[in-house]
Parts: sequence; structure tokens; C-alpha cells
Amino acid sequence: MRFDYDVIVVGAGNAGLTAASRTAGAGLSTVLLEKNNLPGGFAASFVRGRFEFEASLHELCDVGTKEEPRSVRRLFSDLGADVDFINEKKLFRVIVKGEDGYDVTLLSGEKDFRRSFLSVCPDDEKSVDRLLRLLDETGRAIEYNDRKNGKPNKLYMVLKYPDFIRSASHSIDEMLIYLGFSDKARLLLETYWLYIGVPADEANSMHYLEMLRGYINGGAGIPPHRSYELSLSLADTILKKGGEIRYNTEVTEFIYKDGRAIGVKTEGDEYYAKEIISNIIPNNVLNMSGKHTREKDRKLLNARKLGMTFFCVFLGLDCGREELGIKDYTVFIAKNSSPRRQYEDEAGIYVVNCLNAAVPCATPGGTCSLVITIPVFDPDILSGVTPENYKKFKSDIAKKYISDFEAVSGIDVFSHIEEISVSTPVTNARYFGSPEGTAYGYEMSRWDNLMSRILNRENELDIEGLSFCGGHGPNGPGFGVTYISGVEAADAVIKRIKGVK
Repeated sequence: MRFDYDVIVVGAGNAGLTAASRTAGAGLSTVLLEKNNLPGGFAASFVRGRFEFEASLHELCDVGTKEEPRSVRRLFSDLGADVDFINEKKLFRVIVKGEDGYDVTLLSGEKDFRRSFLSVCPDDEKSVDRLLRLLDETGRAIEYNDRKNGKPNKLYMVLKYPDFIRSASHSIDEMLIYLGFSDKARLLLETYWLYIGVPADEANSMHYLEMLRGYINGGAGIPPHRSYELSLSLADTILKKGGEIRYNTEVTEFIYKDGRAIGVKTEGDEYYAKEIISNIIPNNVLNMSGKHTREKDRKLLNARKLGMTFFCVFLGLDCGREELGIKDYTVFIAKNSSPRRQYEDEAGIYVVNCLNAAVPCATPGGTCSLVITIPVFDPDILSGVTPENYKKFKSDIAKKYISDFEAVSGIDVFSHIEEISVSTPVTNARYFGSPEGTAYGYEMSRWDNLMSRILNRENELDIEGLSFCGGHGPNGPGFGVTYISGVEAADAVIKRIKGVK
């Protein structure tokens, strides 16, 4: 059967939801096609026994409060989505093991951040003040760029925001060294490199500065009803605006005419539209495009490295967090303080989250949950895994990291486990359809970083009639920026269809 629309959005992940909400709100007939029976992609949760676990989300940055909303909260409000975020004041606790290790907790809010930072690095006062000024300048530079729709006056940028321009082409490491931070202070600040997916000597400082600014000024934003609250609220806005969502509808092929994408095929049906927005990673789209793929696009994707994925150990515990002695929502645990070593060493760093620390009623009374997230940068870690030993492999991962967390924290976990579930890159690939289970799209490497993608947008995939949005796009990975990428893709499509210059 044939269906015709103004816009087809493929994939109800974070960006697909915001894209469909935006185009439907602009009065364009919109259909969102999703292969699963619920929206959200990685913004999803699942139930084991009496516990509901968050599949991926830890928190969002740049959310802010109701009184002082920041970009993410404003985006949801603009789309008409009703979401109430909890604002977590503790940014993170980091425990670095070893002789030169440390145990530090940093807070949000510029004054509290500065105070908590200087309590452990008192000699870095001038450097942290320079950093805070740079963060302010970064915010103003980005706001100016947005007002100019990504086409700012270059001379004005250089004269008005010189430190931002100077830092934007350098790595996090280079930028912090330039600001004069001591080694300990620099390595402490670089803890957030993990959320970018590449170590601090390679990750672009502009990407980092914008993320850090969002965390310091807006705290960590947590949806009290987990990420399904975000996904379902966005899905509701699509329907209220007259858009359609078709679940259990998997796109199997993209349809082209004279080099232009004009539609998609599902099992038994064909959908046609003036514009298509894909929340599916481009690798998969090209595989569904057959002979219509171009060598230029294949070369671009082959040159890129898939971003990191992760193991997750989900634990439902039979007693409350206070009884166990768990005080923190987010704890980074590392073998050593060097991001490069953390990146290169197996088990170099992992994150432990206790949702109950931010949302006390997240689990039934007298219980709590822990999620241990272990980043995977090398897909070959699964090379020796077979269907026969897969279960043992997952069990060994769980035992290893639970034991390490117990040793580092002094908290008894094993004797309180009521429910346990382990996900791997295989799980992610199966349920989310991402190549090698990547949750981060393409790695934001030194040559393929945020700045280079933004400055070379014209060299990205430019298939006529087809736009992309998601964590694989120019803005990179992360829940907040992924939502924004959907809006940006939709706005461009709306302009093309309506003929707005």
C-alpha cells in the first residue's frame, strides 16, 4: 500500500522525535516510522522483577531549573513537551586508585563549583577563574553564532571572542595546560572526557567547554520517571500537532528517483514524501540504498571510526542506599588519572550511578538500584565470545566490576543483589540496530571533531531529499545535543519545503 506525506522521519530515537514534533508543528504532514513498539531508542528503560532500569541515560547537561531554564528545558518547552527535571547539584565524584590517587566531589553552580574545586586544588585559583571567564565567553560566542544562523561575521568573532577562537581548534588537554592548571587539577577537570568518547589529548576543547558550561551553570538534569518520560512526552506532542507515529514499522529500503531520496519501503508498504529525515546512522541507510549510494559517501563513512559502546551491569538491591552507605548519584572510578591511559587500558575507567540518590522513590521502599557502565572503545573485546560462552562472559564482566566497586567503596553489594541484568555491545546492536552496538555514532577524533564537522557541513552526506539527525551528526553524541540535532534538521527541511530563504 502507498502513503504520501510532506515529511517522513525514520527512527523514533531522541532526534527523530524532536524532528517529527517540529515538522508536524510547522503544519507539514508528518509520519514517524519506528521498528520497535515504543519510542526513544537509547532513551528507554526495562523492568526486571520489581525494578525498572534505565538503559542508557545518566543525566542531561544544560537543563537548568524552572526559574532559570537552559537550552534543554527550553527546547522541551518550545516543543510543548511537559517534562519536570530534577536538578542534581553534585556534578560527579571521581575516585582514582593508586599511590597518587584522589577522591573528589565537584558541585554545580559557578560559586560552588569554584569552591569545591579549590578545596582540593587551592593553588589553581587563577587558572579556574580563567576557565570560568572562558566558559562565559564560549556561551556568548555560541549565542552570537546561533543568532546569525551559523554564519557569523568572522572578523567580529575574532575581535569579540578571541579566547574562544583561540581554544576552539585545540584539544582539552592543550587548552587546560594553556590556562596554567596543575597536573592534578587538569586531570580532575578532564574526568568528563568519557562523555565525549575520546581522551582529553584528542577531544576538541570547544565540545568540552560547551558541555562543562552546561553542567556548571545548569547542574545535572534527571527526569524523575526515567528517559521514557522524555520520549513519551515528545511522542505526545507529535500526535497533538497532527503528526502520525507508526510503531512496529521497520524501514527496509530507501527509494530513489534520479538520485533523489523520495521514499522508503517497509514490509508490504511504501511511503513517499517531499523530504526524509533519518535518525538511523548513515551506515545503515547506505546499506538500505543499494546501487544509489555514491562512492564519495562510502569513502566518508569508511574514513570514520565508530564511537564507543558499553557494557552495563544493572543491579536491584534488597536494601536502601543509606543502609549500604551510598551517598552519590554519579561516581567515576579509574585505575589512574590519565585520560589517555583510561582510554587505552581495559577497565581503565567506569561509572557507577545510584538513581535513588537523585530520585529517592526510583525503586520500591527499602531497596535501591545501581548501574555500572563500562565504556568499550575496542570492539575486538568480543572477538572470543561465542553463543556457547556468552552467558559466562557476561557473568564474568559483572563479577569483575562489582568486586572492584566493592573494593574501592567498601560497600557490600554481592550479598544484597535481588535482580541483575547485563547488557553488552551485542545487546545494543540487537535492540537499537547500531553497528557494533555503538551508542556514540562516529568517534569525535582529532581530525573529525566538532569544529571540523561544523566548518565542513557541505562535505557531509548531501543526498538530495534526505537529511540526517542524531548522535552520529555534526554535533556529536549526548542526549541534549541529539535532541537539538533533530530540531536543526527539521528546521532546514521546513525551509526547503516552504521555500523560505
